[in-house]
Amino acid sequence: MEWRNRTRRGPATSLVTAAVLAAVTACAPPALSGTAVAPVPARPTGPPAGTGTQQSTGTAVFEGASLSTAAAGRCRTEGLRAGVGRVDAGAGQRYAPLVLTNTSAKSCWVYGFVGLVMFDAKGDALRTRVRRENVPAHRVTLRPGASAHARLHWTTVPSGRETSCPSAARLMIIPPDEVAHLEIPFAGVVCGDGRLDVTPMVSGSRL
Repeated sequence: MEWRNRTRRGPATSLVTAAVLAAVTACAPPALSGTAVAPVPARPTGPPAGTGTQQSTGTAVFEGASLSTAAAGRCRTEGLRAGVGRVDAGAGQRYAPLVLTNTSAKSCWVYGFVGLVMFDAKGDALRTRVRRENVPAHRVTLRPGASAHARLHWTTVPSGRETSCPSAARLMIIPPDEVAHLEIPFAGVVCGDGRLDVTPMVSGSRL
């Protein structure tokens, strides 16, 4: 999945955002606070029931088929808060948890991968290549106030023909199976032609 063109966010913001979301969600199987934009109707997608191994973490759990998860619906963008946790750095590599927290009054679940688009300080969309790591996805049920995270990885070392790398200022996040997005501050230099490696959502807020 790639976001190739740099698009200035101005009078045509709604059209640009719609195009970005369409591009990101087309390939979807699926700390600082974000704000949900444009809630969308529920879609009958998600993981098959009865998968996963129950594991209590104190905040979120992997669930199999049970009455509690059968009653819980998919987490909607308007009921989530996003943030990036502590960034671990070493040898030009960066790792950080991208955290989604259930701010609603009901339990809900997330499953799979987020969509991502970076923007610079001027509001221009940066080339963003999201690479999904080959890790099995599990449904994660979030009680009110509980969190799940995906591990982000990127490099700050230019490669190939790169002589410099763009600096991101904000990050658009599309939760798994959603269309509406969250947007949060994200200060980082991302090399590798805008590559962000991401894992499926797992329970907890730390790597």
